[in-house]
Amino acid sequence: MKISRVTVLTLGVADLVKATEFYEAVLGTPPNTSFDGVTFIELPGTWIALYPLEKLAEDISSEVPIIRSGFSGVTLAHNARSKDDVVAIVRRAASAGARVVKEPQETSWGGFSGYFADLDGYYWEVAWGPMFDFAENGELKFKENA
Repeated sequence: MKISRVTVLTLGVADLVKATEFYEAVLGTPPNTSFDGVTFIELPGTWIALYPLEKLAEDISSEVPIIRSGFSGVTLAHNARSKDDVVAIVRRAASAGARVVKEPQETSWGGFSGYFADLDGYYWEVAWGPMFDFAENGELKFKENA
């Protein structure tokens, strides 16, 4: 059986209410808070779930230590349609309380990107690249002849 896509990314958060407000402001998508103790942000293709960090670790195993410091080696990313969109999204995140880690700028790979950290320290890259395009439904794809 093939796993054709990632359906949900769950982020363990310190404060569910604040994280929900932050992501609604940054993503511009109303959160689904219909289920007690968890927030779902229903994005095309992959949803984001916000869940209290301690409960997420407990759900995995009582033996999972909670360690939240430094860089975990994972980033989340959003590909924007233009350089101006990259700047606008990073600014919107900063206005919502994110810490801008790297101002939007030209990249070594020919694109344009910036990074911010959300309220719980998860790193997000917002990028534009000349090799990317978008399908009608908004899904990311490579440009033909890229």
